[in-house]
Amino acid sequence: MSLLFGTAGTPHSSRGTDSISGIRRVHELGLGCMELEFVRGVKMGEKTAREVYNISQQLGIKLSVHAPYYINLNAEGETLSASKERILNSARIGNICGAKSVVIHAGFIQKYPRGVVYERIKKAVVDIMDILKSEGVDIILRVETMGRGSQFGSLEEALAITEVDGVMPCIDFSHLHALSGKNNSRDEFASILSRIEEKLGRRGLDDMHIHVSGIDYSDKGEKNHLIFAESDFKYNELVQAFVEFDIKGMVICESPNLEEDALVLKREYEKIF
Repeated sequence: MSLLFGTAGTPHSSRGTDSISGIRRVHELGLGCMELEFVRGVKMGEKTAREVYNISQQLGIKLSVHAPYYINLNAEGETLSASKERILNSARIGNICGAKSVVIHAGFIQKYPRGVVYERIKKAVVDIMDILKSEGVDIILRVETMGRGSQFGSLEEALAITEVDGVMPCIDFSHLHALSGKNNSRDEFASILSRIEEKLGRRGLDDMHIHVSGIDYSDKGEKNHLIFAESDFKYNELVQAFVEFDIKGMVICESPNLEEDALVLKREYEKIF
């Protein structure tokens, strides 16, 4: 299939907790991809990264990377420098692993108008991409749509920042639902995909990176991830929109039960497709 489903990190049913065990288990489950979670820091060395590359190539499992949570590109001084370095290190190791994308939470709005924040974050992203290109690191930087208004990463912002060469969005449909309680029907999901196509053309739909899970939220936005069965998120209608728009790429499940809901998505997709 042109649309692959997988887990955010090593599946719970893996024999070990390491990435190589995770890739093996993803393959055993019949899933097609896995996101390497560097969310608490880049703790993988180059030797392990090469081993990850070898096993993922052997088993045909596509990889992506999620950079550390501790990033704020709308910062100054040491905080900004450290944020850039975390993204750079994620991309460097991810590239050795064979990952094609590194996902980031770009930053916080704080005291500035959103337009000012956009320009500040864009400048930092340009700096990062310039360094990666100079090092020969061929990886896409994906700015994730976020689940709180206090964070940079509305759909509009994630699409706009693709004006930087080498940057694409990571569309977290559950976050977009949590922002307002909307974006939870086939028509609304279709509207989001239409906006992506309007901005990026067919390329935007043929190279998608998606996060999805059940989700709990309040009037302030995202609270925490849930399994689909405990959430109001209409994943089946989302999958209908995937099929109708014939999207391609990777769908990473972030539900607490990881592989169980990833398989739910895959089976729903296969049934409709």
